[in-house]
Amino acid sequence: MIGIVDYNMGNLASVINAFKKVGSSVQLESNPAKLEHYDKLILPGVGAFGDAMEHLKENDMDVAIKAFAASGKPLLGICLGMQLLFESSQEFGETEGLGLIPGKVVAFDENKFDHPLKVPHMGWNELFVQKETPIFKELPKDFYLYFVHSYHAVCDDSYAIGKTHYGYEFVSAVQNKNIYGIQPHPEKSHENGLTIIENFIKL
Repeated sequence: MIGIVDYNMGNLASVINAFKKVGSSVQLESNPAKLEHYDKLILPGVGAFGDAMEHLKENDMDVAIKAFAASGKPLLGICLGMQLLFESSQEFGETEGLGLIPGKVVAFDENKFDHPLKVPHMGWNELFVQKETPIFKELPKDFYLYFVHSYHAVCDDSYAIGKTHYGYEFVSAVQNKNIYGIQPHPEKSHENGLTIIENFIKL
């Protein structure tokens, strides 16, 4: 069974519907004590990093997610859920993250843009695959997904499985062994997104 962490942050309905489209059932889970019973886990999220971490810490869900990750079972963070996997974020001041992937989350630096662009980065953009990984199986070396975010991850290239260009190149997908993160929304990305979800189910 696949669990979706329910911590009052994000549009869970679209994630649930995407799994239904590929013929897989998922279960919303707000009880941290029950996470260990799932085979795979999704950490979604829309909103501010600090608020999300507060919600996770209210009932020790952060501790349960770390324990799940340590078990070796697949974990996928989506959008804000990916950012939470890192050690910290600069959003509204320095906030500690889950620390499952070395690195930090920073705001887009518009001073580094190669031409003027609006922030947040919103809409369809290309993800360029950096290395072979099971969640990108059957997809080309670059493909389009749907993005909505004002902050992005900074980490060592050894964890980067996807990069995207918006003003400059940034890390848009990561992997640390059984832990995966993707900045765009696969549940809003039509066939390419559904392929990623199917690949995660097959892990």
